[in-house]
Amino acid sequence: MPMRMRSPLPSLEGATAWVNGEPSVEELAGRPVVVFFWSISCYLCHDVAERVAALRETFVSRGVAFVAVHQPRSPEELDVDAVRHDAAENMHLTQPCAIDNEHAIVGGFQNAFVPAFYVFNRSHELRHFQAGGAGLERIEAAIERVLVEEQRDV
Repeated sequence: MPMRMRSPLPSLEGATAWVNGEPSVEELAGRPVVVFFWSISCYLCHDVAERVAALRETFVSRGVAFVAVHQPRSPEELDVDAVRHDAAENMHLTQPCAIDNEHAIVGGFQNAFVPAFYVFNRSHELRHFQAGGAGLERIEAAIERVLVEEQRDV
């Protein structure tokens, strides 16, 4: 069953490896979190990579944490070195990126799509889910809504 709105942020433990470091619970505590699932073979993921990087650059200075998760879709995508190279050179990921060869994180999110985006508020409750490469402005709007909600709650 897919995650429902207000579901808690699933565990980010169980990755095969991490690129750009593994985020600690303390680093994410009290911060909105955007989790982005992608795959080496996903052309849509690569098509939106620049726009995702721009979102990250816009919102990281406002306290939003970004985490990427590589979700392999075939045995050919289990090569950790190839994923590391793609993450750095093609996807331009500077945020922590889990290489989830065993689908430990994927399973916690019950994620079936790449690209897929999950936006969590400061309390780490799911506030927006979106799959596919179109409509990134909706993700930006969802992040803005979470930040406005945060200001009202302070």
